[in-house]
Amino acid sequence: MRVAFLGLGIMGRPMAANLVKAGHELSVWNRTPGKDVEGARSAASPAEAAAGAEVAWMCVSDTKAVESVLFGQQGVEQSLTQGMLLVDSSTISPSATRKFGERVRAKGVDYVDAPMTGSKAAAESGTLIFMVGGEEAAIEKLKPLFAAMGKLFFRMGDTGKGQAAKLAMNLQIALIYEGFAEALTLATKLGVNAETLLPVVQASMVHSGVVEYKAPFVLKRDFTPNFPLRLMHKDIQLALEAAKEVRAKLPGLETVEEIYEMATEDGHGNLDYAATLTLLEKWAGVEVKGASA
Repeated sequence: MRVAFLGLGIMGRPMAANLVKAGHELSVWNRTPGKDVEGARSAASPAEAAAGAEVAWMCVSDTKAVESVLFGQQGVEQSLTQGMLLVDSSTISPSATRKFGERVRAKGVDYVDAPMTGSKAAAESGTLIFMVGGEEAAIEKLKPLFAAMGKLFFRMGDTGKGQAAKLAMNLQIALIYEGFAEALTLATKLGVNAETLLPVVQASMVHSGVVEYKAPFVLKRDFTPNFPLRLMHKDIQLALEAAKEVRAKLPGLETVEEIYEMATEDGHGNLDYAATLTLLEKWAGVEVKGASA
């Protein structure tokens, strides 16, 4: 398929590379010049990238960035044609997604929201999991692209439901990791080594994919961004905004958001979200680490 891929960040660049490897014809664009993908044509604007494409696929930072890529100067809107597919793998507002979908559908273009779960490693290995909102016929056409970038996709419902599911997923990730970080901090303060505690966690009902993935990084004190704290903070805020729109109360997430706010003020925004641990350590006067750290 002829695909325009817009956004070559931590996730977008390996996703685009996997589309090229699968034999798709790619044109790519990134807001910050200098990033490219081997085997793909680089474009100077979203409009140029999308010209002649069957699918325009976005993976950018936030709601404003998606709106700019679509409807800003030299945006994709200029290149939309009847029957084209627009896909968004960013994590943004569900209500904004619905509005964007309505606007492009007026031009005969299907809009599919397809945020994903899985960090940089999953993007590189083509094992992402997509949560998809949109018409079934449009999603059917996209199956070869999902297969090139991921191992599974789930249709959540109509446009916007993929984003709603992603916010619910990241809410859980944030809360699960916060519980893990607080447990490690308390255990360390009470004299139990993190490496001694971890096998008990993994052998019990407390075990989780979040803990399994993050624990090795935490024990090595490696906070290199697989999922930057600033982006998780953005997603937490999106979830709280969505909850407010539908008059739902999320007291646990409200508390965790305060921790992310303080971690950002401490200068950790560009580290992995696992770095929220350092705030807990500072308050407790301890440092969690493994034997090799």
